Amino acid sequence: MYRLYGQVKSRAMRPLWLLEELGETFDFVGTDPRSPEAFAVSPLGKIPVLETDDGLLFDSVAMMTMLADRAGRFTHPAGSYERGRQDALTNTINETFDAVLWAYAKHSFILPEDQRVPAVKDSLRWQFGRYGAVMADLLGDGPYLMGEEPVIPDILLAHCCGWAAGLKFDLPDALRAHMNTMRARPAFRRAIAHG
Repeated sequence: MYRLYGQVKSRAMRPLWLLEELGETFDFVGTDPRSPEAFAVSPLGKIPVLETDDGLLFDSVAMMTMLADRAGRFTHPAGSYERGRQDALTNTINETFDAVLWAYAKHSFILPEDQRVPAVKDSLRWQFGRYGAVMADLLGDGPYLMGEEPVIPDILLAHCCGWAAGLKFDLPDALRAHMNTMRARPAFRRAIAHG
């Protein structure tokens, strides 16, 4: 059985959503970053943390990859061309969307006030818009990134687009449609109910 530590309104939503998609048995421990509960399982007090029978995992994408590989769903087989494409999409979303959104959050409320650079936020919005247009083109005929069935990067993209929408970033219509398609899934609704 798995135990996931974090908050719905954090990157913990990603493995939480996938656990619901896979129908896995798990406990969800709602905890904030740097809380005593987080420090008990993470040396940096960061969330999410996934506790497995084998040990702890600290990265949301690593969690999703392991869970999908174990279940043989929401992924393509390791070593296949399709897995290479899937991993490329995952890494691209992390490098473009997630990194930009995290930098924006850091300069909005995470860093100490004297370390924030408000002027960088306009540049980050511009970067997100540029990457958003490219990602919208990568969606192709869909309905998901790689065709008829969702894979890990679909959850990652939908999560990042929800984060961006919450920050009032502009989303191309294709990305908003993908996000809405993903959020209409029953597993998303079950995951969000943990909040």
